[in-house]
Amino acid sequence: MDIGRLAARSVDCVVACTVALLTAEASAQDAVAEFYRGKTITIGVGFTAGGGYDLHARTLARHMGKHIPGSPNIVVKNAPGAAGLILANQLFNTAPKDGTDIATFDRAIPLEPLVAPERARFDTLKFNWIGSTDNDVSTCFSWHSSPVKTFADVLERELVVGGTGTGGNAHFYPKVLNAVLGAKFKVVPGYPGSAEVLLAMERGETEGFCSMGFVTLEYTRPDWVRDRKVNQLVQLGLAKNKNHMDVPLALDFAKTAADKQVIEFVVSPNLFARPFTAPPGVPADRVAALRKAFNATLDDPDYLAEAKQRKMQVLLVRGEEIDAVLRRIFSMPRSVMDRVRNAIK
Repeated sequence: MDIGRLAARSVDCVVACTVALLTAEASAQDAVAEFYRGKTITIGVGFTAGGGYDLHARTLARHMGKHIPGSPNIVVKNAPGAAGLILANQLFNTAPKDGTDIATFDRAIPLEPLVAPERARFDTLKFNWIGSTDNDVSTCFSWHSSPVKTFADVLERELVVGGTGTGGNAHFYPKVLNAVLGAKFKVVPGYPGSAEVLLAMERGETEGFCSMGFVTLEYTRPDWVRDRKVNQLVQLGLAKNKNHMDVPLALDFAKTAADKQVIEFVVSPNLFARPFTAPPGVPADRVAALRKAFNATLDDPDYLAEAKQRKMQVLLVRGEEIDAVLRRIFSMPRSVMDRVRNAIK
């Protein structure tokens, strides 16, 4: 066979394969559209209304439906309890496995099977992670009237902070900072969401909070930042927020490599600050469609305009990236998990 005929045959093969692939993709999209047409997707939120997770979910819900084949309606349902642990357990075990139920909860909840397996009735790595609407750095802060003004102060005297559930960062962060760095946070648990914690600070019930992103604080309580009603004590992330370089990083206080690894373990979920996930068992074509729609929504001019109006930070973290971060966390040495588990008791 001459080279020309061989080349022509190769071109024909490429064209045929491309057509077959496009046909298969179109068929899959048609099947997804047929399923979702006329249906409603529920986004569960593991906190009360008014907080950052709720705001991110409601803004997403107003725009994502048009990017899903079949254009389903999307509603948000608040299901507060243990920082979203109850919702995560329910999503994994009893929610429909057809792509009509997704959820968002505290970014620390995926760590529960490692640090509190008796509470977690799910396998984190079996969730179908759709994506995150932000990549954030959290901070601990104190109320302006508190004698604790800096992180050095909380190493010397007690600071009473509100907690939103034993499975959330508002419990994890202060407990780990106490155990690893010698801080003196006293956690008052039981608040259903950050809105209630912040109200408790204003009322004088507590003196601070140790689980809120800088950006979230700025758009939920802009006057607090403007009028310096809170003292930002420390940053909880793998790197500093570029707009708050004066606030020290918790990792910088670690005295040993082992201490540093424990802090890295608990702050790594900030890489997916507002996670959205579907339960296991959802058909692969629908998971792919949800991920594609999620990514498209975060590039949608209407969504971005609303987010800007609400002063939300939007940074797309793809579902595949969340998977990768979680697999790295779950591969950490057992000794790290044991230290975290002992710290948060």
